[in-house]
Amino acid sequence: MAASLVGWFSFNSVGTAQSHVNDDSIPDVVAAFGVAQHSGTLVDAAPRLTTALTPEDLAQVSASIDEARKSLEGHLEVLLGESEWTAQQSMVEQTEEFHGMEGVPGREETGGSELIRAHVDTLIINIHAIEEDMTKLFELNFRAAALRSELAALRVRIDDIMVPVVDDQLFYTMTGYEDLDSPPIDRDSHFSEGELARYRLLAGLHADATTANQLLESAFSISSAPLLEPLVERFESASGSMERNLSALSESPIRKDVKPLIDRLDELGVGEDNGFDLLQERLDLIQHQQDLLTVNTGIARDLVSEVDALVSSARASADEATQASTQAILTGRTLLLAISAVSIGGALLIAVLFVGRVILRRLQMLSDWMRRMAGGDLEARVEIGGRDEVADMAAALEVFRRHALEVQRLNLVEQLAQELQGKNEQLESVLAELRLAQDQIVMREKLAALGELTAGVAHEIKNPLNFVKNFSESSAELLVELGEVLEESAESLSEDQQDYIEEISDDLKSNLERIATHGERANRIVHDMLMMGRESGDYRPTDINALLEEHGRLAYHSARAADSAFQLDLKHDLDPEVGEIEVIPQDIGRAFLNIIANACYATDEKRRNLVEAGGDGSYMPTVWLTTKRGEDNIEVRIRDNGNGIPPEVADRIFNPFFTTKPTDRGTGLGLALTNDIVREHGGTISVDSKSGEYTEFSLTLLPKPPAAAPALEDDQDEDDQALAAAQAGGPTADAAPA
Repeated sequence: MAASLVGWFSFNSVGTAQSHVNDDSIPDVVAAFGVAQHSGTLVDAAPRLTTALTPEDLAQVSASIDEARKSLEGHLEVLLGESEWTAQQSMVEQTEEFHGMEGVPGREETGGSELIRAHVDTLIINIHAIEEDMTKLFELNFRAAALRSELAALRVRIDDIMVPVVDDQLFYTMTGYEDLDSPPIDRDSHFSEGELARYRLLAGLHADATTANQLLESAFSISSAPLLEPLVERFESASGSMERNLSALSESPIRKDVKPLIDRLDELGVGEDNGFDLLQERLDLIQHQQDLLTVNTGIARDLVSEVDALVSSARASADEATQASTQAILTGRTLLLAISAVSIGGALLIAVLFVGRVILRRLQMLSDWMRRMAGGDLEARVEIGGRDEVADMAAALEVFRRHALEVQRLNLVEQLAQELQGKNEQLESVLAELRLAQDQIVMREKLAALGELTAGVAHEIKNPLNFVKNFSESSAELLVELGEVLEESAESLSEDQQDYIEEISDDLKSNLERIATHGERANRIVHDMLMMGRESGDYRPTDINALLEEHGRLAYHSARAADSAFQLDLKHDLDPEVGEIEVIPQDIGRAFLNIIANACYATDEKRRNLVEAGGDGSYMPTVWLTTKRGEDNIEVRIRDNGNGIPPEVADRIFNPFFTTKPTDRGTGLGLALTNDIVREHGGTISVDSKSGEYTEFSLTLLPKPPAAAPALEDDQDEDDQALAAAQAGGPTADAAPA
């Protein structure tokens, strides 16, 4: 109780001092800082007003100034007091009403806080004046732009009228030709003093008009008012000269056309609301803005000085309150130390006589039982007598022991059940994998049978293709012979008949060219199929660029045949320095085909997904085929912009029978065989992929086989002979030339 009374007395004294600081000193300091900050904002805002380029920029800056002004007035209301603030505001409004902008009270008329209010109001009034000047300046700039546009139009119109007239007068004076269709007149008539004077008047009028226009144009670049006066005098001189020349040309027919333009030019320079007056007003507004900015800078310095004085006063008041609070805290601390010493002595006696001898001994017994239970001994019963909290804890511990025994038995049963469930799940997983492997093996057998069938069909297709090629070439030769016969008998045919026969011949030639082109394309596809159907052969020098390009086309045609909606942009970046290297072309071709076929499938799958999702159709399936020769190897890169490979399956793509395709679309053996082929050639294969964006396979091959390569066979097999005959366009065993 004694400590509570001392604390209450000390806290009451500290609270009084703190209340003084919180209610008086701190708000004054915060308000003073706010006045300094927002007054600086107002001072900085004035130059921003002068740099506004459009009325919209000016409105935006004005809005920020209004926000700063409202915040500043709020801080002034706290700093000066509400009643004093209201009185000062009324005084300023009356001063503005009777004296305008220049009538704000100065330092000699006010003091202290009134002077701060006077400085703030002067800042605000000056900023409003700058806003009004900027509004006028925008209007003047608009009028100046219109004036410059009109000056440019006047100059063009005057030049259009005067330049031809001056040139015609000079030509007439020098040559005597009034026009080129009429003969020249006598030299005494055209080369007379009157004609020369008329030429000088016309040239002078045009030169004066040009000078006056240029003087007005140059006035827009003047930045100082004293520099404007010489331009005005020169314009007035040019205007007088134009008037004299027009008077001398009173009988000239050009006067009625050019006089309105000269009068308008004169009005723009020296008439009412002329351009020079407009520019003078603009320069005066700019100078007035500079004067207001200078005044605002001085006011800002004075305002900071006054605010610093108020801050110093508020700090002194806060220091006094802090000292009173410190003294109260010191007194309370002394009393509390004495009371604490008495309390500690009593507590020690209670601890030794009661806590140490009774409570701690029973707690120690309870702690021993808990350690034994934590060690796994759940058989010992917990028994502590009494009716206090320690006895209640012992009873709770005994209940916990019995429950722990029951839970232990249940956990053992649950653990056995979980192990059994895990074994069942493993068996189901193995069974699913076995079924998938069985389906893939069946599909592999189907694909192998289909490959054998495809190779046989390709052989049978080659003979009709040779017939098509041979007969198309023979027909082309017959058309040439037909043309020669027609040329010999041209006299017996009419011109229409000759044109008709020639048109039919051209159509036949075009059709034969198409037949030959598409036959060659079909022959190339058959060639690719035969190459794929052949078993692995021996190492032989092979053009890797041609092999990669050939199997890229084969993969594209295969995907196109399976799906007519398939699209692909096949791009090549093949290094010509790669040349030929010794590989087994059938095996390396299979490797290329497997990877490119997977790329075709990935890009087409992404295209279908985007179409189903309602995409904009901008996605284009693309496969890049790149080769590059290194110092000791050949690098082949195959990149697509498909769905990519998910990270969780990237490490398994080379495993046999692993595939993400449906069962009818893949067996999971393509990349595994590709990996084996590349490694048998002493090379490496790696993959870089980002899910949803791209996949890139990198293959490195050695220029020479890793071991002694078998010798090349002298004779080609039957498939090679048929293939060579088809490429050469010659007959096979079943196709004879026509």
